Amino acid sequence: MDSFAPRPADKFSFGLWTVGNTGRDPFGHPVRAVQAPTRIVEKLAACGAWGVNLHDEDLVPFGSSAAERDAIVRDFRRALQDHGLCVPMATTNLFSQPIFKDGAFSSNDPRVRAFALQKTMTAIELGVELGAETYVFWGGREGSEADACRDPRVALQRMKDALDFLCAWCKDQGYRLRFALEAKPNEPRSDIYLPTTGHMLHFIETLAHKEMVGVNPEVAHESMAGLSFTHAVAQAMWCGKLFHIDLNAQRIGRYDQDLRFGSEDLKQAFLLVRLLEGTSGTARYEGPRHFDSHAYRSEDDEGVWEFARGSMRTYNMLKLRAQQFDADPQVRAWIAERKDAHMDPLLAGPYSKARAQALRAAQMDVAAIGAEGLHYERLDQRMLEHMLGVRS
Repeated sequence: MDSFAPRPADKFSFGLWTVGNTGRDPFGHPVRAVQAPTRIVEKLAACGAWGVNLHDEDLVPFGSSAAERDAIVRDFRRALQDHGLCVPMATTNLFSQPIFKDGAFSSNDPRVRAFALQKTMTAIELGVELGAETYVFWGGREGSEADACRDPRVALQRMKDALDFLCAWCKDQGYRLRFALEAKPNEPRSDIYLPTTGHMLHFIETLAHKEMVGVNPEVAHESMAGLSFTHAVAQAMWCGKLFHIDLNAQRIGRYDQDLRFGSEDLKQAFLLVRLLEGTSGTARYEGPRHFDSHAYRSEDDEGVWEFARGSMRTYNMLKLRAQQFDADPQVRAWIAERKDAHMDPLLAGPYSKARAQALRAAQMDVAAIGAEGLHYERLDQRMLEHMLGVRS
C-alpha cells in the first residue's frame, strides 16, 4: 500500500476551477476541454480527494434560469453522494463579469455594490445548500490603477459595511458559516486593497461580527509580496483566525502562477506542512488542505489528474519528513528552550513594579552572550538532510 496516498482524514480538497482549468492564458487559447462539474467530482474521488470547492459560476453559469440552476445543482449533489465527496468551502465570483471592472464591494457605483451583495447572498445560499461550512472572500477587483479614483479609506469602509451586512444576514438566516478573507497584493488590479494576511487580520478587528471572520491565506499571494507564507499562517493560527488555507507554489516576483504545491521553494513548503501538522508539538490545524492551483498548460486531461495526485502525495511526503525531523533527538536538543534559573522568573507573569525593578538590576555578561554561537547552520543542514531523505 502506498503510504503517501491520500486518506479522508487528510482533508484534501480542490476547486472546480483548479482541476477544471483549461490552460488558457493571456497569450493563448485553451488547450484542454471544459469539464462538467460532475465529471470533476468523479475524477477527484478516484484520485483520493476528500472535498471539492467552488465559485458560484463554476457550477451554475452566469445568467442561468431558476430551473436550469436547480437541475445543475441536483445533478451535482447526486455526484457528490455517489462518489463520497463533500463541499467544505464555497465562494462568489466577484471579478469576472464586466460590472466588477472597478471593484465589487468597494465600487464607486452604488448599483455595483448592491449587485455584489445580491450575487453574494444568492451564492451563499448555494454554498449552504451544498453543505459548505466556510465561505471565502477574495476581492480580486477591490483595488485601483488610477488611485485618485477614490480615497482608500472610503473603499475600506465600503468593504467593512458589506461584510458586516453579510455576517448579520447569515445570522438572521440561521446559517452557521464562517467567513475567510483572502489577501493578494496585485493582479488583476495594479494594487489590491488589504494586500497581505497581516492587513486582513487587522481589518477583521474592525468588523461588527469579527468572531465569525478569519483568513484564507494562499501560498502564491503572500509569496508575490516577497513575504514568508509560513510566518503569515503562523500569525493567523496564533490569532485563532486560520479558517481555511490555499496551497500551491510560486516564484517570487512573478505573476500569480498557481503552481503545484511543493514544486517551488520546497523548504518553505516543508516548514508550512510542519506548522500545519504541529509536528514540533504545537497545535495542529484541523481544517481543509485546499489546493488552489492548476496543471501546467503543457498537460492533457491525464496530466491534470497526475497534477492532483502529485499535490496530495507531496504534502504527505513532507508531513512524514517533518515528523521524522521533529522526532530526531539531536534536533529536539538543539531547539529546546534554554532555561536560566536567574532570568526565567524575571520574565514570567504579568507586569509588576517588583519585576521591573528586578529586571533593571539584573546583571548579564553582554559580550559573552553576544559571542555565543547558536549553531543554526547545523540545524538547517539537518533539516535539509531530513527533507532529502538522507536521515529518517
